[in-house]
Amino acid sequence: MSLPNGQKPFDCVEVRFKNSRKEFFRNEDDLTLSIGDVVATQAKSGHDVGVVTLCGELVRVQMKKKKVSPLDRSLPKVYRKASQRDIDIWQKCRDREEEIKKRSREIAIALKLEMKLSDVEFQGDGSKATFYYTAEDRVDFRQLIKDMAKVFQIRIEMRQIGYRQEAQRLGGIGSCGRELCCSTWLTDFRSVSTSAARYQQLALNPQKLAGQCGKLKCCLNYELDMYLEALKDFPPQDSKLMTEKGLAFCQKADIFKQTLWFSYKDDPANWHALDKDHVLEILEMNRRGEKAVSLEEFAQEVVQEKDEAVFENVVGQDSLTRFDRPKNNKRRNKKRRNNKSKSRPNAK
Repeated sequence: MSLPNGQKPFDCVEVRFKNSRKEFFRNEDDLTLSIGDVVATQAKSGHDVGVVTLCGELVRVQMKKKKVSPLDRSLPKVYRKASQRDIDIWQKCRDREEEIKKRSREIAIALKLEMKLSDVEFQGDGSKATFYYTAEDRVDFRQLIKDMAKVFQIRIEMRQIGYRQEAQRLGGIGSCGRELCCSTWLTDFRSVSTSAARYQQLALNPQKLAGQCGKLKCCLNYELDMYLEALKDFPPQDSKLMTEKGLAFCQKADIFKQTLWFSYKDDPANWHALDKDHVLEILEMNRRGEKAVSLEEFAQEVVQEKDEAVFENVVGQDSLTRFDRPKNNKRRNKKRRNNKSKSRPNAK
């Protein structure tokens, strides 16, 4: 997008490192950068290598969203576009990560530390490695750092992450069959509570509501706003209707069909479907001290649509009712009789 005359391009870029870790850097040397360029960036010691993911005015919008001030002069800077030598060193370090991760786990087990080393990330120049771990309690890993620094001959940094961040770094396939949201596009982790499942009338089954991180699935928040909007003028599910025929309790509610099912206290097996407006009308009558005649007066007829499935006999497909037909044993019985007659000696 072309800028107005006299306006300078925004001097910050967004750079992505391993496992979607993104940081902002200042382009002080006015390098010509575009999305996808591999750059060498400033680190606490040495330099790191990453890929440019945003540049221009979109970076300003993203920094505002992340609450990072564009006027902050302490932002690290971009050194240069990565040379072939930088890329070779970076790739060589990336190839060592799996081996080092396995060896570091063996050292942690030998020291009997209650922690899980989930991932390791090398700095672009290979001078430092950051180990990401999860743990329930505080862990004293001073001896672990000494042993790993002695074995790997590099500087070690330990960084504790949560279980959601661990799933983001490791990735995987969710129960929906798609790649995990946290490892593809989801960047902020909002808190998810069981009330989100209750509003959506989901069964509180931990095995189905929990993701691969062991926490509640982030997708429970996706449709929560729609349910909360629909529940604004919806009667509560613990409503009790006073009728001349008896007291009725709510057994089930369908928010989007705006239907509630009630049953009498003395006849809980017989449910009556009532429209939301009728339920509100009866509740208003009860507030005035009046009683409705019966639920049957307001009950709506529920029509169950039966979809008649039509199956076509395609090439190579047998009849779908082939297992319903009784087996034909006549041929088998005839064969048995023939075998018996052959085995008998001829009586003369």
